[in-house]
Amino acid sequence: MHAILGAILIGLSLGIFGSGGSILTVPVLMYLVDMPANLAIASSLLIVAGISLFGSIPNIWHKRVSWPHVLLFGIPGMVGTYGGAWLGTLVDSVIQLSVFVLLMVVAAVMMWRSKKSSEATPKVNFLKVALDGLVVGVITGFVGVGGGFLIVPALVLLGGVPMIMAIGTSLLIIALKSVVGFAKYYEVLTAQNFSFDWTVIGIMVVGGVAGSFFGVWIGHKLPKEKLQKAFSIFLIIMATVVLTQSVLN
Repeated sequence: MHAILGAILIGLSLGIFGSGGSILTVPVLMYLVDMPANLAIASSLLIVAGISLFGSIPNIWHKRVSWPHVLLFGIPGMVGTYGGAWLGTLVDSVIQLSVFVLLMVVAAVMMWRSKKSSEATPKVNFLKVALDGLVVGVITGFVGVGGGFLIVPALVLLGGVPMIMAIGTSLLIIALKSVVGFAKYYEVLTAQNFSFDWTVIGIMVVGGVAGSFFGVWIGHKLPKEKLQKAFSIFLIIMATVVLTQSVLN
């Protein structure tokens, strides 16, 4: 039951904001499902990949995906995610969670300050887009988040992608990166005799997908700026919980 509630919450966020929901996956797995931190970080990548992949289908159907940017951002992103996941298996989970807390605070600030994007099309900086993909990939693999809140602004500001295309493109990039990161964690953790809870992962993916469709509907009904500010506050609260319960404890 806790897994279903958490999955719906993650899906709602993804549906409403196009990003941000995946950053809730690790706390949901740790505190609602009682999953160890290393398995939570690894499992979150597969859950995020599944939800993002299903979320990509309507965007692909309606041609809201920029395939050149999927390759330009996604390939360096997959390399970075694999490296980040490898690095994550070498350090204590407390270090990963410390970085995760910092990332939640950054995400909260970015969502609080988020404004409507300019209609002007910026010049595409191919090198910066690829480098940004690599850096976001490392973060994705290391702490188990999709990184949509970092990918979407990068696609708009560096890649010259319109916002609606950036959201659709980011979901596909997140799916690709997350699968690669999970593969590395799976290889290392199963060798250490850890076992994954496939039932919980499946429930989270299905609940997340359902929640995301409902979230899209809500997003059209309620003022998005107020929702984003409320979500920012919620992220700060969650960061405080992770910090006090799992980092400083």
